[in-house]
Amino acid sequence: MDKTKILSIVFFVIAMGLAAFLIYRINFAISEEERIARMEADIIESLMMIREAEAAYLAVNGQYTSDWNKLTSFIDSGNFYITQRTETVFQLSYGADSIFVEIDTLGTVPVRDSLFTKAKWPKFNLATLAIVPGISPETKFVLWADKIKKAGVDVNVIEVVNPRPVDPNRDEESEYNTRKPLRFGSRTSVTTAGNWE
Repeated sequence: MDKTKILSIVFFVIAMGLAAFLIYRINFAISEEERIARMEADIIESLMMIREAEAAYLAVNGQYTSDWNKLTSFIDSGNFYITQRTETVFQLSYGADSIFVEIDTLGTVPVRDSLFTKAKWPKFNLATLAIVPGISPETKFVLWADKIKKAGVDVNVIEVVNPRPVDPNRDEESEYNTRKPLRFGSRTSVTTAGNWE
C-alpha cells in the first residue's frame, strides 16, 4: 500500500469518529433539553398547586403561612365557609340611604375536595407537596411568607422558590427574573406571579 491510501484510510476513520462524536453530542444536548423541560414542567405544576393552597389559606386565615405543617394540615382538614350576603336599602326620612347587610353561613366545604380534585390536579399528592419533584436527594421548596409595608399599609407577601434548579442556566444572581430558579411571589412586591409566566 502506498502512503496516499494509508492516509486516506486514516483520515476516513478520523472523520467517521468525529461524525459519530458530533451526532452523539447533538443527541445528548437534545435529550438533555427535553429532560430539563419535563422536570421543570413538573416543578411548575407543583408551584401552581402550592400557590392555590396558599391563596386559599390567605382567604380563610387572613395571611399566608411559611409553615409546611400548617399548610398541609389546612389542605387536609380545613374548610371554606359558604356564605350568602343580602343587602337591604332603607330610605331615611331626610333623603339619605341606609344599607343593612346580612351575611348568613350556609355551610362548609372541605378545602381538599374543592381545590384539589382529580380532574384539575391528577398528580396531586399532599404528602409530597412540599418536595421538589424529580430532584435527588429529596429537597423541599423554600417557603417564605410575611407582611411588608407598602404605602404605609401592612400587606401579605409570599415567595416559594425551587432551591436546586434543574436547568444549569438558572442562577439566583441573574438580572432577568425568568432566568432565576423557578418561583412564584416576591419578598418585596405584592404578587403571586410565577417567573415562568
